[in-house]
Amino acid sequence: MKAVVIPEFGEAEVLREVATGVPEPGAGQVSIDVAYAGANFAEVLYRRGVVDVPLPFVPGIEVSGRVRAIGAGVSGLTVGQPVAALTIVDSGGYAEVAVTSADLVAPLPDDSSSGSSPDSGSSPDSGSSPDSGAGSGLDLATAAALPSNSTTAFLVLDQIARLAPGESVLVHAAAGGVGSQLGQVARLLGAGRVVGTVGSAAKIEAARAFGYDEVILRDDLATAGQFDVVVDMVGGPARQGSLDRLAPLGRLVVMGNASGAEDVGIAANELWFSNKTVSGFNLAAYSAVHPDRAGQALRRAVQAASAGALRVQVETVPLAQVVETHRRIESGATTGKLVLDVAGS
Repeated sequence: MKAVVIPEFGEAEVLREVATGVPEPGAGQVSIDVAYAGANFAEVLYRRGVVDVPLPFVPGIEVSGRVRAIGAGVSGLTVGQPVAALTIVDSGGYAEVAVTSADLVAPLPDDSSSGSSPDSGSSPDSGSSPDSGAGSGLDLATAAALPSNSTTAFLVLDQIARLAPGESVLVHAAAGGVGSQLGQVARLLGAGRVVGTVGSAAKIEAARAFGYDEVILRDDLATAGQFDVVVDMVGGPARQGSLDRLAPLGRLVVMGNASGAEDVGIAANELWFSNKTVSGFNLAAYSAVHPDRAGQALRRAVQAASAGALRVQVETVPLAQVVETHRRIESGATTGKLVLDVAGS
């Protein structure tokens, strides 16, 4: 089969398309004929060597496609069934066939198809990107954008931050893939005030389309008021600013360091005196320990997107453009979600 591998750690140019053996599912697993694979900052970290993985390594933490084969002990899935899946535990999504735990697979509505995706290379602001259909199923390109970001949004706000109805939420990088989902999921869970931050004025309008009451520049964070929940995947000055913006009994969820800044120390005594909480969330580690809970959140995301309650902005690019796709992700200039067309749909 065709796959993109990381043969050595380095810049985007190290990515190579190769021919490799087709993986088979073990007990409790399924293999998937991959139609689309989400492109994420997590795969950039793998490529840079930030995450210690064995080389050569096939990245790819989420896919959509159709079930190819089913391992022993798996029920509830059938060969040929359209699905969205997290491949984050062992990775492998940048390939024509991927294997993952059956717990991390979500069936798609019966009327899901592979034919309603946008043209390769279409602009996410051109209006040709598919959004979740209002009760009309999900095309496979959109479905590939759900397993990582949308699942994370439900897990972070519901399971980690334990958001209560009426509480206020602040989300950094609000125009990005996961940021675009966090604002909407906060609304679905009954949040009150929902505010997003972005790094540049050019991203403000894009972020406003994803459920935020307000979108501000990160440099203006000090003027934003206080929040019950803050989600930070940026790090650096935004992390300290996030702590400062927490209301009493507020919860900060740390789930990334996209800025690449030095780690920010958090004084335990400050948390003690202010009744604040800091939690970490890593989808790969969570999915490895609690695949059942991660799978439940994925199925919840699929249901919300299928019903039109969760909007997903997708731009598809050919798998052959994976190097440029990684460069775009690293530039921080993207909005919404980039999805690699693995099958050449």
